[in-house]
Amino acid sequence: MADELELILPDERHEAAALEYRREHFAHGERELHGSALLDRADSYAGWLALVEGNRSETTVFPGWVPATTFFAVRKNDGRIVGMIDVRHRLNGFLRNYGGHIGYGVHPSERRRGYAAEMLRLALSYCSSLGLDRVMISCNADNEGSRRTILRRGGVLEREFRHSGGTVQIYWIILSDGNGA
Repeated sequence: MADELELILPDERHEAAALEYRREHFAHGERELHGSALLDRADSYAGWLALVEGNRSETTVFPGWVPATTFFAVRKNDGRIVGMIDVRHRLNGFLRNYGGHIGYGVHPSERRRGYAAEMLRLALSYCSSLGLDRVMISCNADNEGSRRTILRRGGVLEREFRHSGGTVQIYWIILSDGNGA
């Protein structure tokens, strides 16, 4: 089932589905949409879309951010957005200390079906196409599903640290040995 996903760039046609994705997270008590480039805080879909389009280029990236590509993970058979994933083309100080190259989230009703693993596999392939040879990714230590997904893709734990009352783990995935791409 998970291998029937594709990563697509957001556009105007996805507005209703994207806003529904956001609403369902909020209804599930989740106020932060991981991997969404701040869709959770956007005043309008059009404004958010302009942000993610601008963030793809070094010359138009939002000040203080790094170039990044934000994707919807869409199930091919019905076009449903099952997740979002944000690929940062390089790291700045904040991302090197905390966030990493990739952030992702899965629709609450679509979890535990292998979608995160497939999304990460596709994103790692995209990272390879950007010329990256290794990728940093983080997760909360108590997020067993995310931790297993990262480990399944070859993640090697670099360090842990306390943040906002929890423990964050930083992993590196080497792309040149076939784990990700």
